[in-house]
Amino acid sequence: MLLVGYLLALIISFYLLAEVSDRYFVVSLDKLSHRLNMSHDMAGATFMAIGSSAPELFVAIIALIKPGGHEAIGIGTIVGSALFNLLVIVGAAAVVKNSTIAWQPVVRDLLFYAIAILGLYYVLYNGRVEAWEAAILILLYGVYVYAVFMWKKWFNYDELNDDPEEDEDEEKTGWRAIFKPLDWILAKFFPSSDHYLITFGISISLIAVLCWVLVESAIGISHILDIPEVVIALTVLAVGTSVPDMVSSVIVAKQGRAGMAVSNAIGSNIFDVFIGLGFPWFVKTLIQNENIIFDTARLNVSVGLLSGSILIILFFLIWRKWKLTQNLGFILILLYILYVVWEIFRSLPGLKEMIGLA
Repeated sequence: MLLVGYLLALIISFYLLAEVSDRYFVVSLDKLSHRLNMSHDMAGATFMAIGSSAPELFVAIIALIKPGGHEAIGIGTIVGSALFNLLVIVGAAAVVKNSTIAWQPVVRDLLFYAIAILGLYYVLYNGRVEAWEAAILILLYGVYVYAVFMWKKWFNYDELNDDPEEDEDEEKTGWRAIFKPLDWILAKFFPSSDHYLITFGISISLIAVLCWVLVESAIGISHILDIPEVVIALTVLAVGTSVPDMVSSVIVAKQGRAGMAVSNAIGSNIFDVFIGLGFPWFVKTLIQNENIIFDTARLNVSVGLLSGSILIILFFLIWRKWKLTQNLGFILILLYILYVVWEIFRSLPGLKEMIGLA
């Protein structure tokens, strides 16, 4: 019964995270980007990426401050989410609408993402984080934001936008009707859409609470099933916290803004590494005045996969002449499914015991 309770908590938290992020948090940031007259790729790489990456940031913070040595949950969630973002979100954006994207912002984001992975590997290789290492990660994100705002001036490119599809009826039917009571309750927390700054603050608070529930549920499930916490983080938590990314990216892709969707996916990964990990690490090392120690045996392999995912995306985009097609989308999603199956297989001893094969 306890396992069922944890699973229900995960499902409800995932749904509420998607709703809060998509309907309120990302919308408030979108309004802010319009007020600042930002281009689509700028908004996607910064505000949209930051907004949809808030769950990963809070999971990392909560896992880090929770007693008992659960740091790997935060790192695993971000590493797994990075793979999900790059393969599934870009793949889903390609599946819903064939599009041609400008290569300049994609190269920019992949370049900084590669720097982020190198920085993460440098920090992880000895299993110890020092304050100055975390500070460098944070500063590198500042460099990335500066590059985002200057990139269009440096390379003088035009955004490629397709004709948007007609908005579909958003009335909830079928299984989604189950969550209507949750939607009704959630709506009571938020003011009208004009008060986007207040909406922003309320969204942050709710995301923090929901991420706390996620971390507690993930720890409980890993202990009951005797599966390493990092495996739960790399798969279940990574997918769940990336749902807002996928929802928002699919929406803008269907609207003909595929470049914004890709910038959101890759920009979210950059934010996750530089800020989602760097900021909590920096704060904790300063407060405790000691290094953070953790076991990264499983994560080193995943960091290698992140490097490979950059090459895969770059190869396919160059091969397809910077076109997102349905075939490309299905290939990327299939690659992620294979990764999840492999990750689960690595934890097979715990699964065997669970199903009585051990």
